[in-house]
Amino acid sequence: MASPVGRITVLGAGAWGTAVAIALAARHDVLLWGRNGAAMAEMAEQRENRGYLPGFALPPQLRIGADFGAAVAHVADALDAPALLIAACPVAGLRPLLEQLKGRRLPNVVWLCKGFEYGSGLLPHQVVRAVLGDAVAGAALSGPSFAQEVARGLPCALTVASESAALCERVVALVHGGNIRVYSSDDLIGVEVGGAVKNVLAIATGAADGLGLGLNARAALITRGLAEITRLGAALGGQAATFMGLTGMGDLILTCTGDLSRNRRVGLELARGKKLDDIVAELGHVAEGVPCARAVRELAARLGVDMPITNAVAGVLFDGDDPRAMVAQLLARDPRGESA
Repeated sequence: MASPVGRITVLGAGAWGTAVAIALAARHDVLLWGRNGAAMAEMAEQRENRGYLPGFALPPQLRIGADFGAAVAHVADALDAPALLIAACPVAGLRPLLEQLKGRRLPNVVWLCKGFEYGSGLLPHQVVRAVLGDAVAGAALSGPSFAQEVARGLPCALTVASESAALCERVVALVHGGNIRVYSSDDLIGVEVGGAVKNVLAIATGAADGLGLGLNARAALITRGLAEITRLGAALGGQAATFMGLTGMGDLILTCTGDLSRNRRVGLELARGKKLDDIVAELGHVAEGVPCARAVRELAARLGVDMPITNAVAGVLFDGDDPRAMVAQLLARDPRGESA
């Protein structure tokens, strides 16, 4: 499929935002925005994001800037080219970023973040709707994807989900190509739930691996974790088939088993006895599974959805539970009444 040359602004110069900008700059007019003016000036000069994605050269044609108005205008003023505005921030930063967009002329908003907003329990699309209303078309772009591999040009497959079929078509037309394959879905809830909860389960799997519990235990955690994702997603209105696809099973397998997974690393370090604050500080990046575990535990309790692995992870992260006690607690559960 030949992609038309378009204008794309990526708001957020973390690892994933930078990787997406690198990949798309080969085919489109891309501007990468970050809020730290000094850091963005350094990136523009060095042609490398040494803070979040070291070792990957930024293409010479990729624009770098810290002027928010100019970054939005780059796509809002695209009269003769298809355009996308991509929000590449953590879930915690989505609402503040959207507040900056209020009142501006926007073609659309596509977000890359995965998780639930802590406090409100809202999914990203609900946060977008709460801030920007229904006038702006929105879409989630999600799937199994490590930033380093995308920046390296290795193949990956993603899913775009939106209530707007036209926006899905635009995202596919602009993002699909090269080594990136993009599928389309109308199950926005299912895609977002899968992308959020898999991070929590990656912490559990990392802890199990760190404790040396073996590959059998890993397979069991991933499989039972997928059952938890599906239960919560169905309770929120997601489609069961979505959780067997890229943004459910695919993203879960990658994040639970891949050595590049920050959430898996959190679990590994917890098993070694490290404190959560020290682990997060050493990562230097956001591990979305940490705040998501608390948000999902509270949401599942309100909905009456059984999520034992998530609850166990939250216990280790926030209640001082020992990882070995987490495992014992899960093994002691009565399996009667649960499907395999």
